[in-house]
Amino acid sequence: MALKAVHVSDVPNLDQVPENAAFALCSTLFDTGVNEDEICAYKFPKFLVMGHRGSGMNMLQSPDPRMKSIKENSILSFNEAAKFPIGFVEFDVQVTKDDYPVIYHDNFILHEDKGVIVENRVTEPTLAEFLSYGPQKEPGNGKPLFRKTKDGRIFEWKVENGAPLCTLEEVFQNVDQSMGFNIELKFDDQIVYKEEELLRLLQAILKVVFENAKGRRIMFSSFQPDAAQLIRKLQSTFPVYFLTNGGCEIYTDIRRKSLDKAIKLCLASGLQGIVSEVKAIFRNPGAVARIKDSKLSLITYGQLNNVPKVIYMQHLMGVEGVIVDLVKEISESVSDLTQPKEGKRKA
Repeated sequence: MALKAVHVSDVPNLDQVPENAAFALCSTLFDTGVNEDEICAYKFPKFLVMGHRGSGMNMLQSPDPRMKSIKENSILSFNEAAKFPIGFVEFDVQVTKDDYPVIYHDNFILHEDKGVIVENRVTEPTLAEFLSYGPQKEPGNGKPLFRKTKDGRIFEWKVENGAPLCTLEEVFQNVDQSMGFNIELKFDDQIVYKEEELLRLLQAILKVVFENAKGRRIMFSSFQPDAAQLIRKLQSTFPVYFLTNGGCEIYTDIRRKSLDKAIKLCLASGLQGIVSEVKAIFRNPGAVARIKDSKLSLITYGQLNNVPKVIYMQHLMGVEGVIVDLVKEISESVSDLTQPKEGKRKA
């Protein structure tokens, strides 16, 4: 699909992402501190890079070894990302049957039982049962984990550097304090949640956050509109962002159908910004100005964010940050995009 943005000829096809993109841009550390009076017009001081599920998501079917280097959404992955000059790591939080927030992306956890692959929702096991899957902290073998791709293929979840599953509390206690957290509130699109259920889950998460924040930079994000609205009502300390595909996929909930619907939701609910699939930004570049005019912050995610020209164009367009998988490559080769402006101000 041709892009409707500046320098169209310089942008790769939206549906083709090079496996070995070499980066020529760089991130800067996010300045700490958020003025409570400015939270309704929340802006990142500098162009920001966030590590996706730590130092990058796992794609077990990919020929690129970087996508199978470190177990995603693990303390090991978060601390690996913290070695580089990025501002935040993004990770997914769900709540177990006995109300413990844990870090896991997929809606289902797959394991093998008597030669048969069994699927259980992440929210069904207790914490002890959840932590029994995969590599263990203590000597001994956990139950092997498997993962299903979108096309239905199943792979044993093996990466070069495995790591145990973990809780939200453990992440706070064991990840470098300088690393900000983009906490995605993960919910199943196939489930209609009642408000009391959302309230129970979000309160369990907020309890851990407030007990362990200790000055760490934190933001919440969610694709679930009701959860985003409710977490904003429950607290005003940390900014809340609405995650959206921006119309790249079809949903029955009208609030998820476009960037303009996302803007409307944020303004009506007092949310601080939008995290959009990057394809949606290029397909509807005029939405960037509307988002900025609405005094909302804008971050993007998606595999196209592993392409240097795409990152640079977003900076020119006014996007404030990107969530990426190739953390090492980006942080080592991207220049400080805000430095010229700072130099000009000093002059």
